[in-house]
Amino acid sequence: MSRSPVTDLYRIDDMLTAEERAARDLVAGFIDRDYLPKVGRWFRDGKFPMEVVPTLAEMGVFGAPLPTEYGCAGMNNVAYGLILQELERGDSGLRSFASVQTSLCMYPIWQFGSEKQKRRWLPEMAKGRAIGCFGLTEPDFGSDPGGMRTRARKDGEHYVLNGSKTWITNGSIADVAIVWAKVDDGDSKSIRGFLLEKGMPGFTAQDIHGKFSLRASFTSELSFQDVRVPAANLLPGVQGLRGPLSCLNSARAGIAFAVTGAAIACFEGAREYALSRQMFGKPIAGFQLTQEKLADMLQEIVKAQLVSLRLGRLKDEGKVTPEQVSLAKRNNVKAALEIARSARSIFGANGITDEYPAIRHMLNLESVFTYEGTHEVHTLILGKAITGLDAFGG
Repeated sequence: MSRSPVTDLYRIDDMLTAEERAARDLVAGFIDRDYLPKVGRWFRDGKFPMEVVPTLAEMGVFGAPLPTEYGCAGMNNVAYGLILQELERGDSGLRSFASVQTSLCMYPIWQFGSEKQKRRWLPEMAKGRAIGCFGLTEPDFGSDPGGMRTRARKDGEHYVLNGSKTWITNGSIADVAIVWAKVDDGDSKSIRGFLLEKGMPGFTAQDIHGKFSLRASFTSELSFQDVRVPAANLLPGVQGLRGPLSCLNSARAGIAFAVTGAAIACFEGAREYALSRQMFGKPIAGFQLTQEKLADMLQEIVKAQLVSLRLGRLKDEGKVTPEQVSLAKRNNVKAALEIARSARSIFGANGITDEYPAIRHMLNLESVFTYEGTHEVHTLILGKAITGLDAFGG
């Protein structure tokens, strides 16, 4: 699909550096050339295309904003956000693979890991030769991670883990899992992060089937039955919920940027369709109701672009707050989902087929609306920031 200059109505390109545009355009070319012609089949078959992983690595996608000394690209957060935008324009499943690898796996190893852990994992993950997953959500604890039941008991130079995690992207293919558990080491009880490696006895992963969303993605359940994890695999730099929540905050900022790509794909597809689809002797783009839908869609895209860019700049300046991230994630995902639904209506009956992008993005965005903090959770985070009163659990 050719990109329409209409979606840069506010000249966002003028606000980007040459490096940021180059990172975006490199990934955009890959999406247009190699990914979009095949994604409908991958989505239909419920398959993630592992064959694209080496190409993503070559483009510097994995760990893009992390330091070059660990084999990463050392990009700023705006460039990384633009990369995620283009991956999401392809499909949420592709973007999820990359953002989990980067924000939820490589980031905590870099931020909280030992130097030995960083040297072992980050270069391999940047090259796509090691895949990671992030184990926080449990069957009974999603929005309330502090209630997790997964436990780690200190036993000499090991910890013994028992419990389970669910809705884990990349879980069944991961070489390393960042697993968060409540620890009892005799001196203190706290939530800690562990590096569980594929093949550890008692550590199993199986895919979740029957999904109508994120079909071109691995989504798994993890199970831990007396898994003996060396104490050296404990992330030494953090304890408590601050660890996993800081990872989620990083991922949420990327998602706020990313979903604009899905919105743009739906808008551009609907616009092209409306210009070519004839009804009553003229293109349906010439009808007032269709133009209203397109105007509403573009308006929300521009707002999301500006919010994302400002969020990325704040992140690069070290000034970003959780409330700013929540507003961006909440606004942009809701807008993208509504744009996908509106685009689907412009396609009419054709819009429910995977020949056109709207229904696939619409189904994917239903998941994005929920994960990395539900829409309601981000509402309450903002509500607390506004009023000073905590409504969680109320």
